[in-house]
Amino acid sequence: MSSNEQSKPKSGLFSKENRKLLADPFNMQNPVTVQVLGICSSLAITVKLQPAIVMGVSVLVVTAFSNLITSLLRNLIPNRIRIIVQLVVVAALVIIVDQILKAYVYDVSKQLSVFVGLIITNCILMGRIEAFALGNTPWKSFLDGIGNGAGYAVVLIVIAFIRELLGSGQLYGYQVVPTDWYLNPETGTGFYSNNGMMLLPPMALIVVAIIIWVQRSKFKDLIEK
Repeated sequence: MSSNEQSKPKSGLFSKENRKLLADPFNMQNPVTVQVLGICSSLAITVKLQPAIVMGVSVLVVTAFSNLITSLLRNLIPNRIRIIVQLVVVAALVIIVDQILKAYVYDVSKQLSVFVGLIITNCILMGRIEAFALGNTPWKSFLDGIGNGAGYAVVLIVIAFIRELLGSGQLYGYQVVPTDWYLNPETGTGFYSNNGMMLLPPMALIVVAIIIWVQRSKFKDLIEK
């Protein structure tokens, strides 16, 4: 192997640069805790873990494939109608995801209600398409979509985990806190009570704020750069 070949930077499907596209949205480029995008849905559907997971996976799929499709078409889209084309791509993917949810997880689809349809207006999707997919290759755009979708999903899951566990003593619909722990005024036994406030919308905002504070404190130097 020649010295020139040895000096060439390694490239490939999962090069260091491509892995960075997947990893950054989990730390100093998280779309929710750092860029403060997609907050509405993170507040609205995190009372229970199951709908939060389904919503997170749905956004991940739509973000990844909308980035991929837009990148494939980027040289064919006239600049003056690019926003319209982006919306059509995202809307088509959201409709497909919505129909799949109704077919296979109908109960969760009902819980998510209009929020699946509102993925179309999610700032994360349009932001990544406009800022990244229009100027990068399909593979990088696909990885960027997966990274940002996963970063969003993780925050949703963390919020839902905290709210469902503390608010109802359950996780994914299963009772986690032992029933004999609960305070029973009649018998004077038990010591634990669910925090009903965790199930209210204001507590979702407080939990998000705490996560944002922790995230920004942990990666303060990197974020400021």
